[in-house]
Amino acid sequence: MDLDDTDLRILDQLQRDASLTNQDLAAKVHVSPATCLRRTKRLVDEGLIERTVALLSADKLAPGLSAVVEVMLEPQTAQTLDAFEARAIGDPAVQQCYRTASGPDFVLFATVVDMPAWHAFLQRVMTDDAHVRNVKSFFVAKRAKFAPAIPLRRGPDRTPPGA
Repeated sequence: MDLDDTDLRILDQLQRDASLTNQDLAAKVHVSPATCLRRTKRLVDEGLIERTVALLSADKLAPGLSAVVEVMLEPQTAQTLDAFEARAIGDPAVQQCYRTASGPDFVLFATVVDMPAWHAFLQRVMTDDAHVRNVKSFFVAKRAKFAPAIPLRRGPDRTPPGA
């Protein structure tokens, strides 16, 4: 898909604050409200905007244990990788799941309410799978930054919007 500067400005604003009204979004990206609404709908229809969510305060609403988890499988076949991925993404404790290269096979970000729930998670997702060879869990002591926005680039010079 070919995105112009207006599309990129809309995407950039929405990923920073999706609660903006169409009027406010149009003003920020310097287009008419009708143009803004039409373009935003097209970006949704084409799958560039997957969904709109509210980011909740984990510290205030769900204090518990969060961990970055590295998982190595053996053997590393397409079937074992796909099966583990399906089990991991299907578990409610897993918030993020990445299949990686040049290191562990998977990196997960998981959150549970307490240590018994952590042990239950490990049993469900890791221990019951004969193909999980190694698991390393790194518990989060403090979340210093959480920024879900992705960098957007434009044109052949790959200059970020607004630069």
